[in-house]
Amino acid sequence: MLETFLINILFMVFPVLLFVIFFDNYKREFNYSLILFSFSISMILCMIYPIELELGFIIDLRYIAFIIAGLYGGYKGLFPLYLLLNVYRFIIGGEGTLQSFVHSTLAFIVIPLLSKRFNEYNPKRRIIIAVIVSTLNVIIYLIALSNYFDVLTNEYWSSAFFMLFASILVMSLNMVMIEKIISNIKNRENHLRTERLHVMSELSASVTHEIRNPLTVTKGFLQLLNVSKTISTQDKVYIDYSLKELLRAESILSDYLAFSKPQSEHMVYSNLKEDMEYVQNVLSPFALYNKVEIVSTFSNSLKKEYDQNQIKQCFINLMKNGIEAMKGEGGTLYVDVTEQGNYIMINIKDCGVGMTKDEILHLGKPYYSNKKEGTGLGMLLVYGTISKMKGKIDVQSKKGVGTTFTITIPT
Repeated sequence: MLETFLINILFMVFPVLLFVIFFDNYKREFNYSLILFSFSISMILCMIYPIELELGFIIDLRYIAFIIAGLYGGYKGLFPLYLLLNVYRFIIGGEGTLQSFVHSTLAFIVIPLLSKRFNEYNPKRRIIIAVIVSTLNVIIYLIALSNYFDVLTNEYWSSAFFMLFASILVMSLNMVMIEKIISNIKNRENHLRTERLHVMSELSASVTHEIRNPLTVTKGFLQLLNVSKTISTQDKVYIDYSLKELLRAESILSDYLAFSKPQSEHMVYSNLKEDMEYVQNVLSPFALYNKVEIVSTFSNSLKKEYDQNQIKQCFINLMKNGIEAMKGEGGTLYVDVTEQGNYIMINIKDCGVGMTKDEILHLGKPYYSNKKEGTGLGMLLVYGTISKMKGKIDVQSKKGVGTTFTITIPT
């Protein structure tokens, strides 16, 4: 029994190891299909090589994969496994086929209902929830199994203890490994983003100053030409366009220069209350013009040292993007600043056009923007500022529903 149990553990760990070793850098859509396929194989192998108990019953660890797929993937992720489990169970046949179908159907209905909230929790809480769900699944199975006995003997209780132990152990092992993989991927993405910001910072100071001087001279001569009475109307139109483009170029250079500004100039030690109020007052006319109401709540007493100018610009960029996402339709922009333990939590939520998962992945990259005339430098500044504060940004969005930025800053 011990050998079969260890083999079942290997079957459950196999998809995680396969992903880490070979497919970590592939596209997410491919990863999702691969993981489902791997868990399907693991589930079938567990059913082929079950664990034989002293009672004469056999068990396996198929529901470990089943529960993980349901919690992370919802109904969409669980349906292929549900279909495969029942088809293969009917092929095997024998006593307990109907009971297995009823049990898996109930699990298929209930487990994905937890998926949305489950994915919003932190890693530690996700692990605990997965272990609890797995334990409850085994308990329900044991209750059904007890109906076959007139008296619950010591063999039954020892088998029950083994099943609970095996379920908790294997689920904990898998969840810890999965959450570690997710954490490593996020850390790698943050590291790459930090490297890009560092390169931008190095280049921006030297390039911006070199380009701004000839632009200023050119702009001055064009302004003189624009007021001249010796040029034609058509020439003035060309000059107007040239001046507008120069102003746009200067705006882009100003965004670049923001990356090279030293943080020591405007450092403060504060709880962000004054800065959030300032940003809201600055953006109120713009929000009113776009039929957007800004609703803010503040309940944070934790303080953090930061560059005041950069953090103001960071929140201006985020809130301005939220307002522009609701342009035309109007709506409400929610800004919530709270504290959780030793962390300052900032939530900025709009009910605008939303973004796809692919668009979210590209946020913070230079030159990437969802706006026609955007340069992407605004969001790059946001990520750079929060990165300097050792904070993290989480983005949740859905097309046509809206976007929520959750910023976590340690104190």
